[in-house]
Amino acid sequence: MKYIIILSDGMAGRPLEELNKRTTLEAAHTPVMDKLARVSELGMASMVPEGMAPGSDTANLSVMGYDPKIFYTGRSPLEALSIGVDMADTDVSFRCNLVTLSEQEGDYEDQVMLDHSSDEIETKDAAILVAALKEGLKAEGYEFYVGTSYRHLLIQKDGTAAELTPPHDILTKGIGDYLPKDRILRDMMEKSYEILKNHPLNEERRRKGQRPANSAWFWGAGRKPSLTSFEERTKKKGVMISAVDLLKGIAVGAGMDRIFVEGANGGLHTNYEGKARAALDALTKAGYDFAYIHVEAPDEMGHQGLTEDKITAIENVDGKVLRVVLEGLEASGEDFRLLLLPDHPTPIEVRTHTGEPVPYLLYDSTKPIEGAEEYSEKTAALTGRSFRDGYRLISHLLEEELC
Repeated sequence: MKYIIILSDGMAGRPLEELNKRTTLEAAHTPVMDKLARVSELGMASMVPEGMAPGSDTANLSVMGYDPKIFYTGRSPLEALSIGVDMADTDVSFRCNLVTLSEQEGDYEDQVMLDHSSDEIETKDAAILVAALKEGLKAEGYEFYVGTSYRHLLIQKDGTAAELTPPHDILTKGIGDYLPKDRILRDMMEKSYEILKNHPLNEERRRKGQRPANSAWFWGAGRKPSLTSFEERTKKKGVMISAVDLLKGIAVGAGMDRIFVEGANGGLHTNYEGKARAALDALTKAGYDFAYIHVEAPDEMGHQGLTEDKITAIENVDGKVLRVVLEGLEASGEDFRLLLLPDHPTPIEVRTHTGEPVPYLLYDSTKPIEGAEEYSEKTAALTGRSFRDGYRLISHLLEEELC
């Protein structure tokens, strides 16, 4: 038996007036999901524990079977694992987003958060700007590291974790009320704006009609994580396929292998088919028992408030990931169990993560059952099946019989 999770990040949402009170998942044309729903188990799962912030960090730990209340130490330490930073137990890491601020007249605190991703800046351009930050923000005990796209890292030696605001939570808002209380972090962010605002690369981005990456924004602080081995816990040899350092970091911490797919960038125009085919090769040729495909695009489009693009991202997951995986596994003759779900909702109207339960679809190629007419938040909720502790859902995939 082969096992696969297709994680469509932020895919769930809330009904929108512009979509005749449908969610983006309900509005998307998803023939493969809907066909599979008719022979699968559907239900709801709470991937964000009560009292914890709704994020891809806590939620994906849950999907992987790690109780966030036990294993979560912060978001950026997981990303540090992916980047290869050797953190000491006393170090603190911070996510460093390259963001777009409004550049209006006034002080730094008067600016507005326009884009948490600087138009999903490419890594090669971001690396140039991070190098400028390394040169201009030399503070004793702090070190910058290049990550992927707009997602980078700041490590503080012998540091203290601080409560900081994710930039995607304050889109279109003034930043003044959300700046760090820590004077060094705040000063570094203010100075980063001075360094980056008129950087030649940002001048070029403006000429191209792209948003400038004109400030660093620190958040997601935490200490070195300690995850137990996925293979030891599940007796399954697993592989992670994601363009996002957070997911790759979870894989490193869990002792799972990672596959890097050319053209996979975490955006709307990522290499969907490449991810699917990498998973197929891992399961059918390389001897893996379990594959986790993470697709970031629906979440990014939710953060940007782009309804049609979020629908497109969901349709791409349906036609370019799920379809390819199903056809490949069926052609291989392998028996398999497949779990499809988001980690959390990213509703268009709030443009950030929320903690509501998410719809899951669980299919067993050896035991098709009577399911629902379509895969959606509504049909999954109507089944009455639910996992209050979302981290237990993976044991249902790997060990238990379908309901």
